[in-house]
Amino acid sequence: MGDWSYLSSLLDKVQSHSTVVGKIWMSVLFLFRIFVLGAAADKVWGDEVSEFNCDSREPGCEHACYNWMFPMSYIHYWVLQIIFVSTPTLVYLGHAVHIIHKEKRMMEKLRDSTTETALKKPKYTDDRGKVKIKGVLFCTYITQLLFKIFLEVGFSVGQFYIFGPVFLDLYFHCTLSPPCARSSGALCYISRPTEKTIFIIFMLVVSGISVLLNIIEIIYLLCNKRRDSRKRLLAQQHLLSPQPYPSNTAWVDTSSKYGGFPLLPRPAPGLTGVCNEDGHIDSISKEKDT
Repeated sequence: MGDWSYLSSLLDKVQSHSTVVGKIWMSVLFLFRIFVLGAAADKVWGDEVSEFNCDSREPGCEHACYNWMFPMSYIHYWVLQIIFVSTPTLVYLGHAVHIIHKEKRMMEKLRDSTTETALKKPKYTDDRGKVKIKGVLFCTYITQLLFKIFLEVGFSVGQFYIFGPVFLDLYFHCTLSPPCARSSGALCYISRPTEKTIFIIFMLVVSGISVLLNIIEIIYLLCNKRRDSRKRLLAQQHLLSPQPYPSNTAWVDTSSKYGGFPLLPRPAPGLTGVCNEDGHIDSISKEKDT
């Protein structure tokens, strides 16, 4: 297996630009695909050519039967699958870095030009420098998730068309007339078919888990966007709604009994008066009858 360090370093940068579900998908990619291929693939599939035998002495019959059974190496096919599936994520990483760099340059120009625009907050990053998946980045992120789903499903279906059944038998009957015998053909044997079958099923299951995580991430992003839109709508309605006029609590309790109309305070005992134009009460003291 080749060196995966460069691809791993690029994919590791996506961790800070993705969601929680995206980080789980990245962990599955590193642990159950790249690590397993690098650690166990050579040991499982290293003898697929050397230990492949056919009971025929016809020149070229063994090579023809091997090419008929395995048109392509499973390891090379899975490497291509990982590279193609990771490409949309790398494209999103490049677009996110470009958007963030462009926004930083714009904010620096605004700070240098005037002090009023310096208070403007960046759109795609928060105070901690974490990327906000919104606007153009939201569309790019959803698009790369859809491409990853299509690629995963396409490679899984293509594996059945290229290699045939998932379960490998210990031997198979090769009926290629040229260069094998025209009448009887050849009986060819595969080394460790059970172990290779388990490995094939494992890689298919991991591919299905990756597709499931991508679907969950799309639902997660759509739910977050709907929740944010609802919060903004409620905030706008709160700003547009009329604010209640502050009043005396004693008046409010008394006015509720009379249909909600505020009542004036009762004048002090011994005083009578009427309201003038300014709303004040001109009090007149009562004279006692002598």
